[in-house]
Amino acid sequence: MEDKVLRKLFLGFIHIHILHHAKEHPIYGVWMVEELKQHGYNISSGTLYPILHSMESDGLLIREDRNVEGKIRKYYTTTKKGNEILIEARNKAYELFKEIKD
Repeated sequence: MEDKVLRKLFLGFIHIHILHHAKEHPIYGVWMVEELKQHGYNISSGTLYPILHSMESDGLLIREDRNVEGKIRKYYTTTKKGNEILIEARNKAYELFKEIKD
């Protein structure tokens, strides 16, 4: 039960990570899985790709297909709406951190 609750909580953090990195530079799934692992999130590609597709459908990310060594790789960057959501999420996260840090 606790794992399920933590997973739901961390899902929001993962969305923020995605927006943050996609704002900095175009990201793709395998890279994002590895980046999240560096932050302690053990997420599979099978979990990440539906998140990316959902964020694209919600207008937060835009996808560009690129041919990399003969294979199509999907790169994602933030949209204007994604950038606005990221700013709001950062502000809320900072406010929460200040409240719970002690």
